[in-house]
Order: sequence, then C-alpha cells, then structure tokens
Amino acid sequence: MAADLVFSNHGLRHSGGIERYLLTLVDALHARGVRPTVVAHRFDRKLPEFGWVDAVEIDTLGLGGALRDLWFDRQLRRRKRERGWYPLIALSQTAAADIAISGGTHPGFLAAMGRRARWKDRLAISLERRHFTGAALVVAHSRLMAEQVQGFYGVAADKVRVLYPPVDTARFRPVDAAQRLALRERLGLPADRAVFLLASTGHARKGLDLLVDALGHSSAPVLLVVAGRPAGRAAPNLRELGFRTDMEDVYRAVDCTVMASRFEPFGLVGVESVLCGTPLIGEAGMGCMEVIREPAAIPFRIDTEGSLQAAIDVALARWRDGSLRVTDPRAALAYDPSVDVHLDALLGHVADLRAARDRGAGP
Repeated sequence: MAADLVFSNHGLRHSGGIERYLLTLVDALHARGVRPTVVAHRFDRKLPEFGWVDAVEIDTLGLGGALRDLWFDRQLRRRKRERGWYPLIALSQTAAADIAISGGTHPGFLAAMGRRARWKDRLAISLERRHFTGAALVVAHSRLMAEQVQGFYGVAADKVRVLYPPVDTARFRPVDAAQRLALRERLGLPADRAVFLLASTGHARKGLDLLVDALGHSSAPVLLVVAGRPAGRAAPNLRELGFRTDMEDVYRAVDCTVMASRFEPFGLVGVESVLCGTPLIGEAGMGCMEVIREPAAIPFRIDTEGSLQAAIDVALARWRDGSLRVTDPRAALAYDPSVDVHLDALLGHVADLRAARDRGAGP
C-alpha cells in the first residue's frame, strides 16, 4: 500500500484547513515509515514534509481560480491514467478522485454568504460535482458536509462516510496555571480582562464584523484578539496578534475562542482550542459543534438577535467565577481526534476499494 498511496491537493504548504489536513496526514504516515505520493501545483520545499513525500508538481501556467483548477484537473487525470494510481485520495476538487474528501461545498458557501453564482462559481461547482459524483467514496469531515454533498449533488447516502478531521493531540493539550500565566505575559494579554480569540484568515466568512460589534466596543472587561490576517479595522477592545505558528500557546493563553462563522464545514480551531483547555463560543450550525459538548461549547445562532451577546455574557460570568476553563478536554469531545485513529479509518477505505477492484467490482 505504501508505494501506491496517492494524495492530490492544491498544495503541500501552510495555508488553509485542507492544506493543514494534508500536512497532518503526511506527518503521521512518516511516523509509520510510509512515503506517499503527493500531486499538487505548489510545494513549500522548506517544509520537512516535502522531504517525506514523492512530489509530483503540475504546472498551472500562472492561471488562477477556477481556470487553474480546471487545468490542474485535466493534467491530474492524465497523470493518473499514465501511472495507474488507484485509489487517488483527492483533497481538492477533481474528476480524478476515487476517494473524494469533502472539506466544504461551493454551493453551501455561496448560500451562507448570500452570494449569487458568477461564471467562475459555476465552473467551480461543475468541477466539484464531478469530484463527488465520480468518486467511489466521499469522505465528509462533518455531518453538515455529508448532508450538503447529498443535497446539492445528489450523492447516494451509502457512498458517503463521515470521518471527522484529526488533531495533533500531543501538540494541542493543556498546560498548568503557571505556564498559562507565563504565556499570557509573553503575548502581552491583560490579566484583568477576559480575552476572546478569533483565529481567521477569511474575516468576512468568520464573522469578524459581528465580533467587533459585540466585543470591540463593549464596556465590559473584554479584549478581542485576532490571530491571522490583519483585521483591517480598529476598535478600543481589539488587538492583532498577526499570523502565528504557535497557535497552541495562543489557545492556552486566552480565556475563550470565538467563532461567528457564516459558513464552517468543520472548524479545526474549535477542537484545537478545547484540547488546550479553552472553551469555544461557536455558531451552532458549524461542523465542529457536532462534536464539542457543553459546557466546553457555548452555542449561539447567528440569525437570532441577541444570541451572540448572550453567549458572551455566559462566558463572562464563568470567567468571573473561575469556571470557564475546560477541565477534561478529551471528555468534552464526542469523537477521538487522534491522528492515528483517523488515518487507520482512511487507510481502511483505501484497502476496501482495492479489495473491491481485485474482486472485479471496481475500476
């Protein structure tokens, strides 16, 4: 299996959630002595993971957006035929997928953001349709995604498996009170205010505007800190931490993570935060809210007036009486987030497809 394990994605690099997912899988495979093939159009050659894979780079000729994805799909399908890859595990949209990973759906995003489909969106949706309907198996990272794959694209329920994404539990774990205090001082976070974290590289989708309204101008003893892209706005209770590579320490130092996402297929930030002992205020429809139990999760409804403020008030009350921290992070989750459990399940699907092919029941 090792020599034939093939992943495709836009890149092997630090970027969005699906890129982080691929890096996590590569790390876990390397620990097992497995060297997969990764097909992508962008590689960060400075990463240690680059040396742990057989990299197949597809030149996308400087194209961007939907046109780049269509060219990548065409070239990937050609390479797959030439090299006999099976099953191909596709993390980005392609008709070459045998196992199609669903970390989001384009129609779901457009609907949540209130946007009409333009020509580029229609191209993306067409490719995404072939990604899901042409695959032998769809791995959905949440029930929300499973429902959207079936609802938007008519994929049969028996072809979809929900497999929640993994988290490095050795990295994301709590520390004691003294270490938390030291981290808080290092980041310059005040001790006399409840600090709320937004980790975001896409502020419109993540609801930064809602959080600035609720926290940035509040008269309560609160501070909103943003890790990721520049906020592009100012408020008395707003501070920027910039892009961070030490997110585990940021989670540990703050008092509460908050996600006001208008569309969130899963949201690893929520699980990572809880594993570090920090609770989550989260929009109830997000994928990660399926697996985070109360009181580690404080849910609210983005379309219900006053709901976000009520959740913030709950967190503030618990901060004041010292009961806000998550005392048993693993018990707060409804699934085992460890990478090995996820990888074993994914490799089990690979083995099943190969067995079906050998019996003459598959490609």
